[in-house]
Formats: sequence, structure tokens, C-alpha cells
Amino acid sequence: MEQRANIKLCFKLGKTAAETVKLMRQVYGDNCLSRAQIIRWFARFKSGVETIEDEARPGRPFSVRNEGLIAKVRKPIQEERCVTLRMMADEFVVNRETIRQILVEDLGKRMVASRFVPHALSDDQRHEHVQYTEDIIKTARRNKKLLNSIVAEVETWCFRNDPTTKRQSVEWKSPASPKGKTFVFKSQN
Repeated sequence: MEQRANIKLCFKLGKTAAETVKLMRQVYGDNCLSRAQIIRWFARFKSGVETIEDEARPGRPFSVRNEGLIAKVRKPIQEERCVTLRMMADEFVVNRETIRQILVEDLGKRMVASRFVPHALSDDQRHEHVQYTEDIIKTARRNKKLLNSIVAEVETWCFRNDPTTKRQSVEWKSPASPKGKTFVFKSQN
């Protein structure tokens, strides 16, 4: 700041940029601003700028991570756990990293994908399986040579197309939340 004030003084006294560089080097020696910086400041004062403060420069954005934003982020997570970082970043006009930090560090959330379970039987299918098993047990009790007469049968399984991918099933959950399950249903032909 002191050197900038002295550059401004030299400008006001009518010195040239080259004379100002020479005088600054005499006064400050090795601690002097570079020639380019002195000329840049001299040109600024010549263009009519009066302040010796730096202009605001783009750089690391100021932190918007505050209690108000944390409360705003908490609401969509409670309503819909599958909301993405990008969706929230667009909604609140902040970057995704800020949203991620709020979710992980402030709210204690983590991304969890549902665990795929091979299949789940409907109530009707369970009832049918119980009936088949009971029939086999009754037949085996009546006919002691049943096991010798069994012929293995080939079964074909068709999987129902479930458009939900593992990535689409990802939810934001707290450590205490129950684990999710996604069932892949099978039908028997």
C-alpha cells in the first residue's frame, strides 16, 4: 500500500513512469515492486483511478454454506431422498460441491444404493409353493419309491424388465436409516 501511495505521489508530481521506477528502486531496493507492477499502477492513476486498493478479482467464491442454505437443502432430502446434487445445485444456484458438503458434513447423509434381491414372491406365489410342497410330502408318504421315479424337469425363468437401474435407486440416507431393497421379480413358464 505504501509503495502504491508513493507511485500515486510521483504521478501527481508529474514524473514519468520510467522516472517513477527509478525513484522506487532507490527508495525500496530489493523490496521494490517489479517494473511491470509500477508501470501498471502508474497507468491506472493516469487513467483517472484515485484509489490505491486492489479491484475485486474473480477467484474462489465466498462461502454460501450457512444455516439458511442447510435448512433449504434439508427440506428436499426429507421429501424425496432420490434428489440429485445437480438438481439441488440448480435449484439453489450454488455449486454441487457446496451441496455435497452440506449433505455429508452438516446433515450426516451418504449416498446408498438399494441392494438388489434375486426375487420376491407374491402372496399367491408363496401360497402355491406351500401347496406344491405339501402335495409332494403327501405323495412321498404314500409311495415309498417316489424318489426313484422322479425325473428332473428343466425350468425356464423369465425376468421382468425393471427400468430402474442401480444408479437411479441411489438415495441420500442417514446412518440410522433402514437399508433399501429392490426386488427383481421372476415369473415361471
